[in-house]
Amino acid sequence: MTTALPERAGRRCHNVLNPLHSCQYFSPDLGRELAGVGVTDRSAAYFAVRAAAMGPVGAGTVTATFYNFRHELVARHVPMVWRTASPEVALAARERAADATLRRLLGDEVIASEEVAEAARLALRATEACTRTARPLYAAHADLPVPDEPHLALWHAATLLREHRGDGHLAVLLDAALDPVEALVSHTATGRGMAPKWALSTRGWHRDDWDAAAGRLRERGLLTAEGELTQDGVALRKEIEVRTDRLDAAPYEHLGATGVERLTELATGLVSTALAAGAFPEGMIGKA
Repeated sequence: MTTALPERAGRRCHNVLNPLHSCQYFSPDLGRELAGVGVTDRSAAYFAVRAAAMGPVGAGTVTATFYNFRHELVARHVPMVWRTASPEVALAARERAADATLRRLLGDEVIASEEVAEAARLALRATEACTRTARPLYAAHADLPVPDEPHLALWHAATLLREHRGDGHLAVLLDAALDPVEALVSHTATGRGMAPKWALSTRGWHRDDWDAAAGRLRERGLLTAEGELTQDGVALRKEIEVRTDRLDAAPYEHLGATGVERLTELATGLVSTALAAGAFPEGMIGKA
C-alpha cells in the first residue's frame, strides 16, 4: 500500500495519544467514581468501563474482545457487574473520572487551552476514516456521542483510535499464532510491554501460565532461555507492528502528513505533562 505519510508516523501518533485514554485505568478518580455506583473491585471496574459501550455483554464477549485476560477472571465479574452498575451508569462514571483525571494531571489552564481544542479537532478528524467492520470494541465506542468539552472530546477520540488499532492488532496476533499469554510474554520481552508482575496481577494469569507460555515461545525459537527475544522473535514482533500499522493506516492517511505531525506534537506535550504528574504507576512498563 502506498502512503503519503512518513514511515511509522501513524504509530507514533497513536502511541502518544493512547496514554490520554489509558491513564484513566490507573487513576484513583476512576476507582472513586465506580465505588460511588457500587463497583469496588478493580478488575470489575475495568471490565465495566471498557466493555460498557457494547451493552450488558457476557464474559465470552469480553474475553474475546479484550484478548489477553484469563477467562476465569472475566467470568468472576461479568455479567454480574451489570447488576450493580448498568452499562449506562458505568459509562457516565467513566466520563466523570476522565474529566477529573485529565484536570488533575494537566491542570485547568491546559484543559482550557487552544492546544487541547486543536488536538481534539485533529483527533476527531482522524476518526472519520475509522471503520467498524470486524472491529467490535471500536464500533461500540463509535456509537457513543462526542463530549462537548474539548478535553473530553480529545479523550473520546483517543479512545476511538486506541480501540480501532487494538481490534486490528488482535487479528494480527491471531495470524501470528500468539495466544493471549504468549502475546504478553513476547511483548514484555521487547522492554516496552507491561512488566510481568503487572500483567499477572491485572490479567488473571498465574506464574505457571507465564512460564508455560515462555516455554512454548522457546520451542518456536522466539525466546531465549534468559527470556530475551531471539532474532526471530524480534523480527516477529516488528512484523506484528508493521502489519498492525497497515490495518490502522486509514485514520492517519485521512488526517494527512501535516495533521498527523501536528497532532503528534500536541499530544506529546500533553502526555509529557501527564506523565510528570504521575499518570502511571512506577515500574509498570519493562521486564522487571
